[in-house]
Amino acid sequence: MSSPRLTLAAALAVAVAACGQTSTSSQGSRITVLLKDAPAPVDKAVVTITQVSLQGANGAVVLSDKTVTTDLLTLANDVNTLVDGKEIPAGTYTQLRFQMSGGYLEVGGKIYASAPDYEGLPAGAVVDGELRMPSFGQSGLKVILPGDALVVGAGTTTVLVDFDVAQSFGHVAGSSGAWVMHPVVKGTIIDEAKPTDLTVTLGLGEGVTLPQGVTLAGFAAVLTPKAGGTDVVVPLADDGTHFAAKFLFLTAGDHVVTFKGPTGYVFVTDPVTPFDVTIVAEQSASLAFTRFGSAADAPQVQVRGWPDLADPAQATFLAEVSDHASLYLGIA
Repeated sequence: MSSPRLTLAAALAVAVAACGQTSTSSQGSRITVLLKDAPAPVDKAVVTITQVSLQGANGAVVLSDKTVTTDLLTLANDVNTLVDGKEIPAGTYTQLRFQMSGGYLEVGGKIYASAPDYEGLPAGAVVDGELRMPSFGQSGLKVILPGDALVVGAGTTTVLVDFDVAQSFGHVAGSSGAWVMHPVVKGTIIDEAKPTDLTVTLGLGEGVTLPQGVTLAGFAAVLTPKAGGTDVVVPLADDGTHFAAKFLFLTAGDHVVTFKGPTGYVFVTDPVTPFDVTIVAEQSASLAFTRFGSAADAPQVQVRGWPDLADPAQATFLAEVSDHASLYLGIA
């Protein structure tokens, strides 16, 4: 039997044993916790997690007491597995908590740390100010669970924990120069067999060549949520067939796809970008673009078999996606 999985803004996997809490099955239960970060306009956001625990009717269950130091900004398009296959009693849990020993922010070249001797600081770092992390080493940071509870049954439960850096750190008013951590951390139960992701590919148009020293590996795909938020930038990589960027663990909703090229290099694509895309939960989608060259070389774009792109009202179509999923795309 496949296990329910629990993913947190860091990956945490826990195997749940049918004992202790009220059990729903004679088979063992498992929980996986994944840690993820929403993009944010800071340079680094490093935290040290010393313990992960669940709180149930019979008290706390420690899932991990391994010390993990991570830069949350590296998780904008990735996850960190904090707990993997940990056995715990099946039942209902009301709280998921992270205890932290410290952290630091880097903003505009300045470092703000929980302590001048915080162990996660890079060698030789000069601390410019204070990062306040009230009580997170004692009571811990509480993760907001869907429905304020987590039901762990037979199999594996995966929880994706999203640590929203942009909303979790703020500059203290006044002359202290300090920053304070007021975390916004939410947990979502996901099915790892049904990922919500998007693969974007970029190729060269017929007869198009790149300047000497420039390759498609120097380009990056950019995904921007239309509801507001920071861009997720993923460099293109050669997978042996084409150059592609994969956006992982996405939030369902409307986004915009664009590309970044080498500094000072202007180009156009087919379909033209910015390009609107609606991400559907638990569906994997793919989207292919062709690079035409410089703006002066670009032909009039008319994609064969698609609506007239000159009329935005008609420029919505159904793209081919994997796993028989449906991803609706449109031209901005």
